Amino acid sequence: MGPTAVGKSELAVALAQHLDGEIISADARAIYKDLNIGTAKPPAHLREKVPHHLIDFLDPTEHYDVMRFRGDALKAIEEIRARGKVPIVVGGSTLYISALTGTFFAGPKADTQVRRRLEAEPQERLRKRLEEIDPEAAHRIHPNDRVRTVRALEVYELTGVPISRWHKASKVPFPYKFTKIGLTLDRRVLYERINARVDQMLAAGLLEEAKILKAKLTPEMPAYRTIGYEELFEYLDGKISYDEAVRLIKKHTREYAKRQIIYFKREPEVHWIDVTGKSPEEALERVLMVLQELGHPT
Repeated sequence: MGPTAVGKSELAVALAQHLDGEIISADARAIYKDLNIGTAKPPAHLREKVPHHLIDFLDPTEHYDVMRFRGDALKAIEEIRARGKVPIVVGGSTLYISALTGTFFAGPKADTQVRRRLEAEPQERLRKRLEEIDPEAAHRIHPNDRVRTVRALEVYELTGVPISRWHKASKVPFPYKFTKIGLTLDRRVLYERINARVDQMLAAGLLEEAKILKAKLTPEMPAYRTIGYEELFEYLDGKISYDEAVRLIKKHTREYAKRQIIYFKREPEVHWIDVTGKSPEEALERVLMVLQELGHPT
C-alpha cells in the first residue's frame, strides 16, 4: 500500500515473480474498462509478466462498491491459493484496503462538501431520500434525527453502499490476515513524480480518451468523478481553460496522495519501507528482508 506514483505496481510485479504470486488490484478506478491512461493502470508489459485480478472488468457506466470488492477479492484470494500461488493485494484505494484488513468502520470519513450540501436541504427531503435508499436505516433513525440522517446519506453518496450494510459488514472480520507493506517516498520527489506522470498521461492521449468517455458518462456516475477526467470534462464543457485543467489535475492528484498517506499511516502493523533513492532491485530486497524477518518463506 502507499500513495499514488510511489511505485507499487512495479515492485508488486517483481515480488510476485519472486514469490510465484498473483496480484489483486485494490484500486477503485482501475476496475473500469476504457479508463486506461488516467487511472495509471499497470502497463501491459507488467500485466503480461504476472496475472492481475480486478482490473478492466467493469463498464464505466456501471456501479461498483466496496462491499462487492470485498467479496470479489475474497474469491480471487481463494482461487489463487487453490492454484498454490501467493495472493498479493496492491493498491491505494483506502476504503478497499481497509475492507480487507479489518480496520474499516461504519462508513468513510466525513466529507465536508457533501455534508454541507446535505445539511442545506430540508429534513423532510432528506428523510424521504433515506427511506428510498436505505429503509433499514430509516426505520432505525428517528425522523427528526437530522445528524444521523445526514450521516447515512453522506455514506451512501461517498461509497454507494447503504450505511446499514456498512454496520453489518464491519461486524464480520475478513477471513484472512495480511502482512502489510507500506511504501513511502520523500514528499518532494513524490510530487515531482505526480506532476511528471500527468504530463506523460496527456502526451499519451488522455484528452482524447476523456472525449470518448464524456460521450458515455454522466456526472452521477463514479467513473465520471475520476481525477484526470473530471477536470478535462470541465475543459471540454468550456468551463475552464486547458492550462487550468492540467493545473487542477496535478493539484488534485497531489492532494489525493496526501490523503492516502494520512490514511495509511493509521493502519496498524504496517512495515514501512522508504523507497527514496532506491532502485527497484533494492526496494524488492528490502521487502524480502521484511518477509524473512517475519518468518515468511521467500
